[in-house]
Amino acid sequence: MKRHAALLQLSREHHQALKMARQARFACDAGLGPAIAQAAETICERFQEELEPHFQTEEIDLLPALAAAGAGDLVQRTLAEHAELRDLNRRLAKPDGETLARFATLLNDHVRFEERELFETAQRLLYPEA
Repeated sequence: MKRHAALLQLSREHHQALKMARQARFACDAGLGPAIAQAAETICERFQEELEPHFQTEEIDLLPALAAAGAGDLVQRTLAEHAELRDLNRRLAKPDGETLARFATLLNDHVRFEERELFETAQRLLYPEA
């Protein structure tokens, strides 16, 4: 999908998030404690370096503008999913397969939602010239 310049970096960062979700899913599917523990450790490290800054950029720059433009439902869903992903990340400090599986599924679905709905709406409402 073609993205407005204001959304391009966020969209690129989604690729890394999808890779993280896939790695978590592979560890869950393996069902082995060491694989789950390693994936959880990697996610906890990368979350702070990659996902948290990404979330903050969206929450500071994009979401308030979308809320002001009338996309409050999409903004609320985004914020709720960010909060759940943060909570799951905290819980992964004590790794378990169920938490890791939920994280993998939610992160994958969240990225797809943002790309297909949130960013499409942002382009339409905030950057109509694109």
